[in-house]
Amino acid sequence: MEIVEKLIKKVRDGFDILDVGETYKSQSLDWLKLWLTDKDFDEYSPQIRYLIDNEKWDLLLDSFYQVIPFGTGGRRGAVGIGPNRINKWTIQASAQGHSQYLLKQYGEKARKRGIVLAYDVREFTETGIYDDSLDNPVKGLNGEQLAVAAAEVYAANRIKVYTFDGVRSTPELSFSIRHLDAVSGVMFSASHNPPSDNGKKVYDEFGGQLIPPYDQILVDEVTSNVKEIKKMELNEAKERDLIVKISRDTDDQYIRSVCGLSLSSQRDINIVYSPLHGTGKTSVWPVLKRLGFKVTPHQETFNFSGAFENATFNIPNPEVVQSFDSVIPFAEEIEADIIINSDPDADRIGVMVKHQGQWVYLNGNEIGILLTDYAIGKYQLRGRINAGSTIIKTDATTSLIETITRKNNVNCIGDLLVGFKYIAEEMNRLERDNKMKDFILGSEESHGFIMGNYCRDKDAAGAAIWICELAAELKIENKTLINHLDKIYATYGYCHNHLTEIRLLGATGREQISRIMKHLRDNRIENFTDFSVKEKIDWWQGTPQAHLSKTDTSSRNVLVFHLENLLITEIIKVMVRPSGTESKIKMYFEVFGKPFDIDNIGKEKGRILNIRKKLEQNFMQYCYKIINIDFPERGFLLFWQLPLAHKLRYFDIEGDIVNFKKISNRKKREEELYKLLEFLGTNPIEKIDDAFKNKYKIGILEYLNLSN
Repeated sequence: MEIVEKLIKKVRDGFDILDVGETYKSQSLDWLKLWLTDKDFDEYSPQIRYLIDNEKWDLLLDSFYQVIPFGTGGRRGAVGIGPNRINKWTIQASAQGHSQYLLKQYGEKARKRGIVLAYDVREFTETGIYDDSLDNPVKGLNGEQLAVAAAEVYAANRIKVYTFDGVRSTPELSFSIRHLDAVSGVMFSASHNPPSDNGKKVYDEFGGQLIPPYDQILVDEVTSNVKEIKKMELNEAKERDLIVKISRDTDDQYIRSVCGLSLSSQRDINIVYSPLHGTGKTSVWPVLKRLGFKVTPHQETFNFSGAFENATFNIPNPEVVQSFDSVIPFAEEIEADIIINSDPDADRIGVMVKHQGQWVYLNGNEIGILLTDYAIGKYQLRGRINAGSTIIKTDATTSLIETITRKNNVNCIGDLLVGFKYIAEEMNRLERDNKMKDFILGSEESHGFIMGNYCRDKDAAGAAIWICELAAELKIENKTLINHLDKIYATYGYCHNHLTEIRLLGATGREQISRIMKHLRDNRIENFTDFSVKEKIDWWQGTPQAHLSKTDTSSRNVLVFHLENLLITEIIKVMVRPSGTESKIKMYFEVFGKPFDIDNIGKEKGRILNIRKKLEQNFMQYCYKIINIDFPERGFLLFWQLPLAHKLRYFDIEGDIVNFKKISNRKKREEELYKLLEFLGTNPIEKIDDAFKNKYKIGILEYLNLSN
């Protein structure tokens, strides 16, 4: 114990040099002391001591200042050691609390109906954080191991556990909960996060993620009422039929349900599909094949791999246009018409279209607009539009969807909080009112879509069907999805939506995020430089007035600024909110123009785009000033998902990059360059080159004579 006290004192002294609140420091010290003294954490102790001996104060503070929280998408984050990291302990503690929650909610029914567990391809392969010469309980930690760790806890609580024989997609998990009449489900995944992350998403008996106040009840159970983590060895649990395998019939039933969404028989479209090393190989791929599409897999990203080695930046995210980089050359080679990809758990879809000889990326809002227009058109042709016809979207999703629905006599539930669970809950309400037959589509700007009544989470497979069918129908007319999108814009007005973020890492970053939100919330803001504020909406003050729980308060930490219109706009707005699962503040910009002659499409898009760019810079510079950051204008040319600290560091070292030109030895010059840029991770040049070009007129490799 004396040794532990000395270690804690050393940490306390180390924390004193950090510019962060005392509450964070105190909480970190309390958790560190527990992890160094409780036998349940013995396997983690050597690595914790290593971090202390090597004075990794920032990492220790961030790893131990809290228990990793639930957010809009569940509990996910960096794998590592400590309560604010994903590891077997945080997963098993969650499973114990979840078991207690289920038993309180359902009693013996929880044990009989059981829980479904699924996992995707993630595996922790990051090095350089811990001492590789010591035992490390998180080295190589993958989704299957997390699922097994959780299963041992559920089984010990005598709750039946259904497991798959390998990786599966999130939407199939949602389907399986409903199909097997389970009381809950858990998906072990970090969705589209970087490779260093993992996590879990908890689902209710309807197949949707928990909403307030139920998620708060679960959080309270996990954080306050877990006195002992019960465990049952895996083989014993299997012998007692507490852990059972799900039959392949469930897979087939899921595929059949998704295929049933088809609205067209047109299949003449040449598709390349990339699962980005993820589970779409078990969902999107077999669905498109069974429906008879001509679809070719991109072999370089078709293998299951948690390293995501052939995804640019190793970020398997359809929201990032670079996720298509490695696929485009292959699509060119086979003369494809369209590329479809999906994230590791295959709930999000990405789309690129060959248009006038160029590959054009569609963002989530554009995909949602196309799906909305396609579905309404097909439903009208079949006489299926009626007074109850409904499309559901979140408030962060493009207003154009609401305009399309309104002008086609379709209901739109369009003001939901961010998080697909709120779309799922509206679907549940329709089902309770026996109105699900009138449900058409659920749409979220972050590339998430659902149709039908087979699950309660977004599914890339269903969206892929409709997008490919529409593309095939347009091909008959020698048109593309881009032609069709432009036609929609001309009819209703060009609506340009743009998502960006300020990524602020660690406890310090969370304080900065809070400071930004507090300033924007508490102050009367007349303008953001060139844009006058017409109205500010604070979701903390909106309906319902009484917050249901802490998680409800967190989900509703959203501000919307409606700005004064210009002559050519119908809507200008900014939505800002902290991410529920990552240390960043997200900003959604929308500039909605007026209907126009399609012959003027280029001019109209250019005018709206310029307004958005100016708005983005004005608003973000305002936020940077709140946290006393003088952000260079060229910083907006850096890769948008880089942490702010990395963006600022780039400008500190830009002169060093220039000076490398003085190194005569080419190999040495190249080595020094990439050593300097290690902090940027994979593909570092691509993340900073545009900012460099803006000042020096050529790229970094050309400037340093390294391009050949």
